[in-house]
Amino acid sequence: MATIGIAIRECFGKPAFEFMQQGLTSAGVQNGPIPGILMLFGLFRKRSNNQAIVDRQYSALTATARMPVFYTDLNVPDTVMGRFEMLSIVMILFFRRTRTSQVSGQEIAQEIVDAFFQDIDHSIRELGIGDTSVPKRMKKLAGMFYGRLESYSAAMDGADAEGLASALRRNIYPEQQANAPDMRRLADWMMGAEASLAAVTEAEIATGSAVMPAPAQGEWR
Repeated sequence: MATIGIAIRECFGKPAFEFMQQGLTSAGVQNGPIPGILMLFGLFRKRSNNQAIVDRQYSALTATARMPVFYTDLNVPDTVMGRFEMLSIVMILFFRRTRTSQVSGQEIAQEIVDAFFQDIDHSIRELGIGDTSVPKRMKKLAGMFYGRLESYSAAMDGADAEGLASALRRNIYPEQQANAPDMRRLADWMMGAEASLAAVTEAEIATGSAVMPAPAQGEWR
């Protein structure tokens, strides 16, 4: 059975934190997988005393991504891929918050993203995808995640809500560009969530207690 690390290692050549800390690629450079031999996620060895913290934080993040309001009011499709997109958004927001954290916070973030990809691997297998096809699917999904990390970060670093909304439309509705719903409300929520996460203390990060604000149902209608 192929391990998740193999699929991710084939897709990327540098850790996401290194990418986040060094800045984005130049404008006009095509996003895409970067070949290499280093593992992206899982650079840090798992520490048993981190497991409860990681579990607590991962549970809180996935609970945020599963909030019905995103699917009923903010135009995220309630489909397998729609849920992948929302989970990716939440992970990216948390990743951005922890890029300047202390070492312990960065280790926790790495383990949380590991858990995210392990969940994806498990979900793919539950859908009945054969073992021989899983690494290919994982490589594609990992590439999608990395591309979103880069494009959403470019817009958010520039406080460009319209650019973020456009990136969300392209990614969430890749085959419906002409008729895709407006994603500005989701972009606004992401901007607000990032501001809220900026106020989260390092103690909260270290104990797996960071939370994101939930859009109130009906607020966006």
